[in-house]
Amino acid sequence: MNEAFMRKAIELSIENVKNGGGPFGAVIVRGDEIIATGVNRVTDNNDPTAHAEVSAIRAACQKLGTFNLEGCEIYTSCEPCPMCLGAIYWAHLDKMYYGNNKHDAANIGFDDSFIYEEIALSPDKRRLESKELLRDEAQEAFRDWMNKADKIEY
Repeated sequence: MNEAFMRKAIELSIENVKNGGGPFGAVIVRGDEIIATGVNRVTDNNDPTAHAEVSAIRAACQKLGTFNLEGCEIYTSCEPCPMCLGAIYWAHLDKMYYGNNKHDAANIGFDDSFIYEEIALSPDKRRLESKELLRDEAQEAFRDWMNKADKIEY
């Protein structure tokens, strides 16, 4: 754990607020080197996925030329939302450190608790209407994937 990296994530979050973005910053580190940083640019980019952690993961993957960030850690100014937490797991980061927690975020209007609650429900009970459609046809791609000899698993 390196407090300097957390301070950098916090600094990014503070600067981002001054620059019209959300109060979130993230730093991805390998060893003692910062590989990539990210800030929240949801409103600036008109992109609901432009969270600090996702932006940092995208930048780190591009820089390292890989989708697997094993050997790296993420420092983020706030406990990640469900989307970012999922991205952190998918990126295979070794460790995560965060400053503010999800309750702190909820207190300033960034409350993700409804998403956690929705995920726990079966699809037919969620607020977002969703229905299975053309599953038999969709299975073709899955069969092709399972039979593909040269696939790169992730």
